[in-house]
This record gives sequence, structure tokens and C-alpha cells, in this order.
Amino acid sequence: MINHTQQENIMHFCMTAQYTPQALNKIMENPKTNRHEAAKKLIEAAGGKLLSMYSTAADGPGVLVIFDVPDPNAAPAISGTVVASGAIHNVHLTRLWTQDEIMLVRQKAVQLRASYTPPGG
Repeated sequence: MINHTQQENIMHFCMTAQYTPQALNKIMENPKTNRHEAAKKLIEAAGGKLLSMYSTAADGPGVLVIFDVPDPNAAPAISGTVVASGAIHNVHLTRLWTQDEIMLVRQKAVQLRASYTPPGG
């Protein structure tokens, strides 16, 4: 179970990507291949947790993965590892914010507002 302090350090990410032609050929050679388990193993090795994983078809066969990690450096390391393997390309990695987290961001923005001068101001 995650305690309150640990939960505050967890960061949520969404990664989308398309499979490379080479990866698609390997998947077609073994259509029962379990990409979920491969993603879970990698994310857990980075200290994270795989929350959900979906296949996509909009921009070519691809994947959408939502995961948590305690270290912000882990997310690009995860995506870079998979890209370097040749399995995916056209990767988009997005930091997701919970409503509690975004409330803190908004409060910080209010504090900083007076410190910024916009162009022409």
C-alpha cells in the first residue's frame, strides 16, 4: 500500500506511439505475443506501475500506455529504451496531472503572477 508521502511523489504519464514495421512483422509472426507483460516489466524495473495499456489504430497500429513513476527521469528513460529497441516510433510522452496536483499548480501560478511582466508590459 502506498502511504501519503509516497503518493505525492508519484507522477502520471501517458505515452503514445506507433509500432515500427519490423515490430509489426514480429507481432504478426506471433499474434499472441504479450506486449502488456513486456511494458509492465519495463515500467516496474523503473520503479513504476503500469496502469493501463491500449492498442490504437488512428495513425497506424500503435499503443497508448498510462503509467506512474516516482522519478520524472524514469518516463523518458522508459520511452527511450523502447524506441532504441526499434519497436516503436512517433512517440509522444505527456505528463498527466491529477486534480489535486493541478490545484497546487494553480496556487503556485497565483503566487508567481505578480513577478512576471508580459511583452509590452
